[in-house]
Amino acid sequence: MCEICSKQFIEKGALNKHLKIHIGEKPYKCAICSKRFVEKESLKRHLKYHIGEKSYKCEICSKQFVENGNLKKHLQIHTRIKAFKCETCSKQFIEKGALNSHLKIHIGEKPYKCEICSKRFVGKESLKRHLKYHIGEKPYKCEICSKQFVENGNLKNHLKIHTRIKPFKCETCSKRFTVKFGLNRHLKIHIGEKPYKCEICSKRFVEKESLKRHLKIHIGEKPYKCEICSKQFFENGNLKKHLQIHTKIKPFKCETCSKRFTVKNGLNRHLRIHIGEKPYKCEICSKRFVEKESLKRHLKYHIGEKPYKCEICSKQFVENGNLKNHLKIHTRIKPFKCETCSKRFTVKIGLNRHLKIHIGEKPYKCEICSKRFVEKENLKRHLKYHIGEKPYKCEICSKHFVENGNLKKHLKIHTRIKPFKCETVYS
Repeated sequence: MCEICSKQFIEKGALNKHLKIHIGEKPYKCAICSKRFVEKESLKRHLKYHIGEKSYKCEICSKQFVENGNLKKHLQIHTRIKAFKCETCSKQFIEKGALNSHLKIHIGEKPYKCEICSKRFVGKESLKRHLKYHIGEKPYKCEICSKQFVENGNLKNHLKIHTRIKPFKCETCSKRFTVKFGLNRHLKIHIGEKPYKCEICSKRFVEKESLKRHLKIHIGEKPYKCEICSKQFFENGNLKKHLQIHTKIKPFKCETCSKRFTVKNGLNRHLRIHIGEKPYKCEICSKRFVEKESLKRHLKYHIGEKPYKCEICSKQFVENGNLKNHLKIHTRIKPFKCETCSKRFTVKIGLNRHLKIHIGEKPYKCEICSKRFVEKENLKRHLKYHIGEKPYKCEICSKHFVENGNLKKHLKIHTRIKPFKCETVYS
């Protein structure tokens, strides 16, 4: 028995080898990478990784291994034998070591600490992987797109993107995933499982990482800064996507209309427009949406939630982005300029709408009177005149209006508010 940790051994030789771990003795050194080992056998096994020797082959899937023990463990994946069960949550494991690592999660034991950022880990290997992020070591490179990775497993998962292999399928909605972890995350959406709760606003999340990202919004932490325009972001991934705006790189192309996108997710959303897929339905008015986020924004209009307020004129908005665009009116910032007539706009979408006037593009046609419109919203408003729909009513004189904006203008008659003054002629 080891006097330090009480671990027991059948042979004295095994105990002596084990004691070297406690005293930190590693007499065997790799001549290629300088890594040191407690035992000579461990060094021999390690050298096989350098020379690429994989003598043990799986007869089922042809995967090869450096050691016979690794092959035996691998075979349990095919036979699905998970002999080691967690008594706390009933999760089962192929190896006892995996079960032992898992048990540390339940007891909250994280014995391995990063000396750089003080983050703690359940396993030594997790700490080693984490340290690679600090030192920027990414030894695994994709030969197709040159992207580099900290771990070989991440590279393998990445390669599935290029080969379009998605072996993991959701039995509920048939969506496919490149990695099993992606499928497991997705399944939580169907069962409505959201185990991670924000203690500040009670919002719940499917994943712990999503909760961590959300908390940054509450504390206002934006550690990732764009060196070109100084805009800051919660996550490094968002910064990378943003940088593509400056470089104008749009690698993802729609095969139907040739529109290009900076991120693949943007292309996937866009494709739903072509196929007419609108899976998200509003239970109040039955309007359907391409994206879940669009439905969430829409619901705010029903409940009248406008959490973003302009400090200058007190106008309130459903979304922060709308408030930011509104503030440009006060500051008179109009960064988007029409190259044809020099007219300027506060938002890019305003410029894009305006450009259609110059090229004479009016893609939206009224089926009743054949009048054409630059925008879909203009056609919707126009149709209200045909059907006589006037949902906005003046509480003072009962006059009805097609649009809320027209009602607001009308109310100024009753209040006698005349905000526009002629500087030449005074009334």
